[in-house]
Amino acid sequence: MAVRKLSLPMGVEVAELFGEYDRKAKYIQKKLDVRISIIGNEIWIKGEDGNGIDIAEKIVDELVQMSRDGHLVEWREFEYIVDQHLQHDEDDDSFKGVYNEVKETTLLSNRIRPKTIGQKNYMETMKERELVFSIGPAGTGKTYLAVAMAVDFLKSGKVQRIILTRPAVEAGEKLGYLPGTLLDKVDPYLRPLYDALMEMIPAEKLSYYRDSSIIEVVPLAYMRGRTLNNSFIILDEAQNTTYQQMKMFLTRIGFGSRVVVTGDITQIDLPRDSGSGLVVVQRVLKSVATIGFSYLTDQDVVRNPLVKDIIKAYDEYEREEKTEEK
Repeated sequence: MAVRKLSLPMGVEVAELFGEYDRKAKYIQKKLDVRISIIGNEIWIKGEDGNGIDIAEKIVDELVQMSRDGHLVEWREFEYIVDQHLQHDEDDDSFKGVYNEVKETTLLSNRIRPKTIGQKNYMETMKERELVFSIGPAGTGKTYLAVAMAVDFLKSGKVQRIILTRPAVEAGEKLGYLPGTLLDKVDPYLRPLYDALMEMIPAEKLSYYRDSSIIEVVPLAYMRGRTLNNSFIILDEAQNTTYQQMKMFLTRIGFGSRVVVTGDITQIDLPRDSGSGLVVVQRVLKSVATIGFSYLTDQDVVRNPLVKDIIKAYDEYEREEKTEEK
C-alpha cells in the first residue's frame, strides 16, 4: 500500500478545507479508491493505486491554495474540480488545476470570476470579440457573466450604456391576454436580468442608471429602428427569436458596441412552424472569423447539483426520442 503525507500550512483549517463531517474528503475517497486520514494539521492519503494517490494529492493541493486565497469552495465547484482532475492524466503537465486555470480571469475588481474552464473561455471570448454567441443549458452562467462583463465595461468607460433585451415569448403564456402595456406584460420575463444587475450595482445607483437610460431593460420589439452605438447589448433567451428577429437585432449594432447573445437551443418555446433564429445563425455566421461562439455544457452548470442531473436525464430522453422517430 502506498502512503502520502501532506502538511497543512498555517491558517488553513481542516473544517474549512473538507467541509462539515469531512464531506469533501469522503467524496475524494469514493472517487479515487483511497483512504484519507486527518491527524492534527497532517493529511495522510493511502491506497493501492499510486495514480489515485497522485490525483488525490493534486486535488487537496488545489483546495489548500483556494483556502489560502480566501476562496470558499462550494460543493458544485468542488465536484467540477474533482471531475477535471480525473479527466487529466497525472503526467499531463499542461493542466495546472481548475483554480490556476481560471483565477486570473476576473471582473468588477475581482468580485466575479469563472468557476469552470468553460466559463473562463467564455469570458475571454467576450473580452476579445465584438459579437459573441453563448449557447448552453440553464445554470451555466451565460446571462450572469454577460451582465457582469457589461457592467465591467460600463464602469471602465469602454461603453456609455448597457441594453438588455429578451424576446417576448414564454412557454404557455399568451401575452395578448395579459393586462397592461407591452412593458407591463414582459416585465416578469425581464426579471432575471434585473436580478443580475442588482447583485452588481447598488440599488440607488442602478435606479439612477435606469432613469437616465444608461441601463435599459427592454423587450426585443423595442429594438426595431434603432442603431446602438457605444453600448454593451445583451440578447437573452435568444433561442426564442425567429429568423427575422435575429437578423433585425444583429443589424442594430452600431460603432463602438459589444454584443452578447445567449440562449439554450434545447428550450425553444416558439411554435413548431417557426424556426429559431439562434439555431440558424450558427450556420449563417460560422465562417465569420471575428465573431465568437462559446458553447457551454452540463459540466459548466454551477447551480444545485440536481440541475446537472436533470439536464443529463432530459438530454438522454430526447436522444432516445429522436432515435425512435427515425
